[in-house]
Amino acid sequence: MQLEDYFDMSSADDIRVKGTRIGIEHILYQYIHRAQSPEAIAEHFHTLTLEQVYATILYYHANQKAVSAYIADWLAWGQQMREQQKNNPPPFLEKLRQFQAQKDTETESQTVLASL
Repeated sequence: MQLEDYFDMSSADDIRVKGTRIGIEHILYQYIHRAQSPEAIAEHFHTLTLEQVYATILYYHANQKAVSAYIADWLAWGQQMREQQKNNPPPFLEKLRQFQAQKDTETESQTVLASL
């Protein structure tokens, strides 16, 4: 079995562990940025086998430059999406914020009245 046989590479920016919906970026984030052991990663992702986790880590080490760029792009995209959502929140989120502000105001009023 070739190392690439462990993965579905549908596009340059979407590499998943074969037979799962898990992208290699999720496994490698745990490995690289959180210093998780392969065993801990396999335990965290219940649908992965330890063999699949090791294959992902080996793929990373065999293609470190390309995979590091892949992960950097994924992290940048995530940051961009968070900023976009922060600057343009969905309407329901704005309603939740208004509701919370109203609730906080009512609680403060009740506290002031109770202290009188």
